[in-house]
Amino acid sequence: MNPHKIFRFFDTFFINAVADVEIHGREHIPPGGFVIAMNHLGRLDSFLLHYALRDHNDFAVPVAEKYEKHPFFGPVGRWLGAIWIDRFNADIGAVREIIARMRAGAVLVIAPEGTRSKTEAMQEAKPGVAFLAARAGVPILPVAIIGTEDRVIRENVSHFRRSKIVVRAGPAFTLNVPHGQKRDEALKVATDEIMCQIGALLPEKYRGVYAEHPRLKEIQKGAGEHA
Repeated sequence: MNPHKIFRFFDTFFINAVADVEIHGREHIPPGGFVIAMNHLGRLDSFLLHYALRDHNDFAVPVAEKYEKHPFFGPVGRWLGAIWIDRFNADIGAVREIIARMRAGAVLVIAPEGTRSKTEAMQEAKPGVAFLAARAGVPILPVAIIGTEDRVIRENVSHFRRSKIVVRAGPAFTLNVPHGQKRDEALKVATDEIMCQIGALLPEKYRGVYAEHPRLKEIQKGAGEHA
């Protein structure tokens, strides 16, 4: 049996025990391999996306190298086929594996910010997600997660309350990042596009450093005109 199906069984039991989850935008999920780019509030986020993608059992799971020898996350990661990533050096082997697996139909779930937000709002993203999606030639599904702040989950669990969590996906889109001298600039523009697409799905208090970004306001205006 596919390990992701087994994992989802226990994941679903756990998520339903601690949270009441609303999921919006499943109609935007593209066929084949794609990237889910999400904001990152708490430890529950990755578990939540596996829970929400109930019809997918092929994931490219990038995990920081520090967890490879962890007594719990190490064995679980290997069981799920995790791709261990060296966060401090150019990990060409891991990048190639992620791209190959997405081209073969796998889903990459990743936060462009690279780590949980200490401010509980969006922080400046790194260009890795834009690079991977453009290089693999797969669409990006922007996903906003609301209500998974670690402190909120802990407080509710301590009082035997289920947390209210909302997962909202927007329309998928593709990126074109040209090679050449202006590649870094193009990656920055592409990364801002990803974050603004996510930000437009979030309440204002979660938008952080992207709250006043002109592209986010443009997306919001366009959404209002087509509502």
